[in-house]
Amino acid sequence: MTISYPNGRKYHADAQDSSVTARPPKTENVIFGKRGMRLEDAINESNEYYREHGSAVVYKKPTPVQIVHVDYPARSQAVIKEAYFRQPSTTDYNGVYQGYYLDFEAKQTKNKHSFPLKNYHQHQIDHFRRCLAQQGICFTLMQFADPNCVYLFPATALLRYWDDTTGRHSIPLKEVARVGYKIAVGFAPAIPYLDAVDALIAATHPQNSKGTIE
Repeated sequence: MTISYPNGRKYHADAQDSSVTARPPKTENVIFGKRGMRLEDAINESNEYYREHGSAVVYKKPTPVQIVHVDYPARSQAVIKEAYFRQPSTTDYNGVYQGYYLDFEAKQTKNKHSFPLKNYHQHQIDHFRRCLAQQGICFTLMQFADPNCVYLFPATALLRYWDDTTGRHSIPLKEVARVGYKIAVGFAPAIPYLDAVDALIAATHPQNSKGTIE
């Protein structure tokens, strides 16, 4: 199926480094908690776990698509042949946790030592700026080549690298580890990112935080 952006440019998923919202026909599974699971699936499962246990209410944002061409090879069957994104998406997830608005993106790379800035888009950066201006808790979940190497990286730090005028094209893993919060990948939930969110809140809203993680 062909999917295009509003400006007519065709959508192509990046085979090397892409947002986890893109679903190529075949992807190599990564292991979370010794189970074959993609990063997006692991986050979705974690969000379901958090909702069921009353910890947080977070959902993946749907991407609005305009269908323009449908084939009907049979009366009971419809095949979408062409569609357009109605508008650029913002970030992958948003919701509420402990009275805070959460807004975050999930990205992955096959790189071992750095995270490419090209994985992000200007409209996502602009969205982070707007949410941060309203005191939202904004971040990105980064998964590196090691399937268990997942970090919560604050959006404020991401913006500093994005605005860097020295021509930097990626964020070194050592900087992600220094500034961000490593997530201990588990089973239930698979990606227990709320522990890292607690640490981020403690650092950015110390008057309201309930403590930090080890």
